[in-house]
Amino acid sequence: MASTTFTLLLIASFAILHTAMAGDPDILSDFLVPSNVTPPIDGSFFTYTGMRVTIGEQPPSTFTVLKASMAEFPALNGQSVSYAFLQFPADTVNPPHTHPRSAELLFLSQGVLEVGFVDTTNKLYNQTLQPGDMFIFPKGLVHFQYNCGQTPALAISAFGSASAGTVSIPSTVFSTGIDDNILAKAFKTNVTTIEAIKAALAPKS
Repeated sequence: MASTTFTLLLIASFAILHTAMAGDPDILSDFLVPSNVTPPIDGSFFTYTGMRVTIGEQPPSTFTVLKASMAEFPALNGQSVSYAFLQFPADTVNPPHTHPRSAELLFLSQGVLEVGFVDTTNKLYNQTLQPGDMFIFPKGLVHFQYNCGQTPALAISAFGSASAGTVSIPSTVFSTGIDDNILAKAFKTNVTTIEAIKAALAPKS
């Protein structure tokens, strides 16, 4: 009986370890073609033009992210890579969030950014970036970026997954229907404060 229990625990531990280490699955071909794409394919399938809108345009008035993930660029499926272009007007923030399936490598091309992440011991690692700097946000950890400068900032982020996923902490906590009383107890405040936060995060009509 003890031997059987040990064997089951060993198998379970290997399964947990495999899950913890898993990223995008390996593919058994050079690339994957979605079922709604009719062969033959050509170079246009491997080309994404969604970033053209950023060339020569005026900076946006709010924080903006343009993504090139598997959802926008199907050729990325199976390639374990994706990309995002982040535009920060002065004094704007990319709120605390996580990417459950990938680390994020950010390159700052213009402006100044205050960036940081919090590890599992609740230690904050932050840095003020200058143009040309890079910063790594480890996989799954809460992190943020803030334009602390007086001019727009532009950054490019690379991910080690075709679908890194984004979990926004403010939206996840306050915009998903968690009961106000539970949130008030969790944050050691009152329901009125929770309602005010929810109202501030609500989409503007």
